[in-house]
Amino acid sequence: MSDGHGAGNLFSLPSSKGRAELFEELFRGQTYRVERICSRGQASPPGFWYDQDHAEWVLLLQGSAGLQFAGEEERLLVPGDYILIKPHEKHRVNWTAPEQTTVWLAIHEIPQEGTA
Repeated sequence: MSDGHGAGNLFSLPSSKGRAELFEELFRGQTYRVERICSRGQASPPGFWYDQDHAEWVLLLQGSAGLQFAGEEERLLVPGDYILIKPHEKHRVNWTAPEQTTVWLAIHEIPQEGTA
């Protein structure tokens, strides 16, 4: 995806033959890391809720997905939609488009020692 200068193309997608979800770190700083996620029909396991110690900002670039926060209705995400997931805000991915690769850009906060 990336050359030696940190350049690449977010839409240069992996082969659809291996249908495993792909998590690819693009770069990181001292307080954040940026990753591209490519999903194709994946979802959180039944009954599973993410409960992260850090904030995550997510932008859906391609495809579609259903994101749900605990106690709320599912949100439909389409290209251009973004959302901030606060620390310990329970959430799950109910579905991603099965016939098209869904491309996410996620920025994760990296909690600093003594601030969590």
